[in-house]
Amino acid sequence: LWARTIRCESPNCGAEIPLVRSMWLCDKSHRKYALRPVITRADGETPRVDFEIFTPQADEDVINANIGTVSRANAVCLCCRITTPAPRVRAQLAEQRGGADAVFDDNGNRIGGARITAVVTLKPGERGRHYRLPTDADYAAVQKAQARVAALIDDWEQGGKQGLCPVPDEPTPLGGRSRSRAGGSAFSIYRYNMRQWGDLFTARQQLALIKFAELASGMADNAQGSLIALLLGKMADGNNSLTRWASGSESMVNLFARQAIPIVWDFCESTPHSSARGAFLSNIDLACKVLENDPFPNAGLVQQANAVNHPLPIGAANIWFTDPPYYDAVPYSDLSNFFLVWLKRALPSDHPLLRNAFESDNPLAPVADEIVQDESKSHKGKVKDREFFENSMRDAFADGRRVMREDAVGSVVFAHKTTEGWEALLSGMISSGWTITGSWPIATEQAQRLRAQNSAALATSVHLVCRPRPDDAPVGDWADALRELPVRVGAWMQRLQSEGVSGADLVFACIGPALEIYSRYSRVETAAGDAVGLPEYLERVWETVGRAALEQVLGTPEARARNGALGALEEDSRLTALFLWTLQSGGADEDNARPARAYASGYRLPYDVARRFAQPLGIHLDEW
Repeated sequence: LWARTIRCESPNCGAEIPLVRSMWLCDKSHRKYALRPVITRADGETPRVDFEIFTPQADEDVINANIGTVSRANAVCLCCRITTPAPRVRAQLAEQRGGADAVFDDNGNRIGGARITAVVTLKPGERGRHYRLPTDADYAAVQKAQARVAALIDDWEQGGKQGLCPVPDEPTPLGGRSRSRAGGSAFSIYRYNMRQWGDLFTARQQLALIKFAELASGMADNAQGSLIALLLGKMADGNNSLTRWASGSESMVNLFARQAIPIVWDFCESTPHSSARGAFLSNIDLACKVLENDPFPNAGLVQQANAVNHPLPIGAANIWFTDPPYYDAVPYSDLSNFFLVWLKRALPSDHPLLRNAFESDNPLAPVADEIVQDESKSHKGKVKDREFFENSMRDAFADGRRVMREDAVGSVVFAHKTTEGWEALLSGMISSGWTITGSWPIATEQAQRLRAQNSAALATSVHLVCRPRPDDAPVGDWADALRELPVRVGAWMQRLQSEGVSGADLVFACIGPALEIYSRYSRVETAAGDAVGLPEYLERVWETVGRAALEQVLGTPEARARNGALGALEEDSRLTALFLWTLQSGGADEDNARPARAYASGYRLPYDVARRFAQPLGIHLDEW
C-alpha cells in the first residue's frame, strides 16, 4: 500500500506529508487494523513521520480515521498541523510527474517520492490478510525494477527509437478540456503533470506490463495471444497508481470504478503474478469461465466502421443493437487509450484487432468521426458541440434504419437520466424512421459503483425496443393519441411494478410504450391539420407519468374522493410525494448502503426530472 508524499511548506517544519485518505487498513466488524503515526523530533533535524500498525479497540482510537491527511487536495502535516493548500500540493506532485514512484539516493536509500505505508500478506494455513511495515528489501525490489525499466528505455533510445517506446509515451488528454458531466474533469491527472500514459504506473507495474506484453506478442499469431493481449488491459486496470485499497473488504479497487481517470493519493499495488483481484491470473480465470460456457458457438465477423456510413447494404440485417454515447457524459475515445497503448505493445500493427484502428496523424484512438460533444475537438473544421452530437446521432439512427429488414427489431440502450437527453435521442430515432414499441429496464449496473451510491441514479439501463416504421405509415389523430396515452402508461406501470421495477427506473421505462402511440405514425395532426411535434407530445407523456405516479402514492381518484383527499394535497406535499416515489431506486438500498455519515448531504434527484413532473401538476418548483 503506497502513499504519494509532499513536503510541508511551513518554515519551521518541512516534514514529509504522506497523502492518505484514511488510516484504516481493515475496517471490518470482527477485524480491525489501522496505521498510527509516530512523530520523531530530533534537535536540529526535520521532523519525521513513521507509522506503526495496531489493532484499535474503538474507531476513536484511529487518528483522522475518516479524513486522513488530505481532503480536496489540501494536505495537513502530521507534525505541525499546518495545511498545505491544494495549488501547492498539485505543484509539488507535478514536479514528481504525479509522484507514483519512490526516489532513491546513490546508496539505495529512499529520499522522497511515494512511500510504502504497509504490506499486505497471506500466510499458508491461515485465513485472512496480515499487515506489516515495509522493510529495506521491499524498497530494494522497487529500485531494482526502476533500474530495469531505465535500461529498457535506454536500449530503445540507443537503437534509434525503433518501434514503440517500452513504456507508453503517448500523451494523456488535457485535464481541463475533456470533461465528464457526471464527475467534473475526467482527467485531473493532467494537473499533476502526468502527461504520458506511462506516468500512471509505477516502475514495477511498468515492468510487469512490459513483460506480459512481450509474452502476448510472442503468441500473436493464434487466438490465445489475442486473448492474453486483451486481458493485459484488464491487468493494467488493476495494476496502476490510481487504484484504491478498500479497508471494508480488504481488497484492491480497480481504476475504472467510473468513467474517469482522477488522481488517487494512496494506492494499492497488487502482485502481478498472484491470484489477487486485478492480477493477471485472476483475469485469466474470469475469461475462462466465460469461454467454458461457450456463449458464441458460431463464428462471427467483427468490423470497425463509421456508424453513419455502415458497410452493410440496404435491408441486410434483422437485429440492430446499440449503446450510444450521451452528449459529453463520457469521453470514450480518450478513456480507451488507457487500454489501447498496452494493446499496441502486445500485438503487431497488422493484427486484426488493430488493423485500420488508427488515423494517419493520430497514434491513439480515432477521434475525427467520433460522435461526442467535446468542444476541444472538431469535425471537418467545426467544433463538436451539442448540435454536432444531435445531428450525428440522427444520422446514425437513419443509417441503422437503412440496413434493417422491414421485420427487423432494434434496441437502444439508454442510462442517461436527464429529460433533455431523452428527448434528443427519441427525436433522432423517430425522425429516422423508427417506431418505438417498448422499453425494458435491465439490471446492468453494479450497486457498488460510485455513481449509484447516495443518489437516485438509474439502477438499470433502459433498453428501448424499436422497429422500422413502414414507409407508408398513416397520419395519426392527436385526440386519439391523448385518449390512449393514460391507458397505455397505466397498464405498463402496473406491469413493471409487479416485476419489482420502481423509482426512476419505472419513470423512464414507461416512455417506450407511450412513444409507440406517437411514433407508429408518419406524423400526428390535430383536428385543424396542424402537426404535433415530439416536444409537445412528451410534455403530455411526463404529465401522464407524473399523475400515474401520484396515484401510486395516494390511490385512485375514486379512493381519494371517498377519503376527502381529492384536491386537498398542497403542492409542496405533492412534490414531496413524487420526490420520494421517484427515489425508490436500487441506488441506495439497505444492503448496499454506506455508513450513515455518508448521507449528510441528503438524497439527490435531477432538477430536470422533478421539473418535468412538477409543471403539469400545478407545482411551482422554483418556489419550493
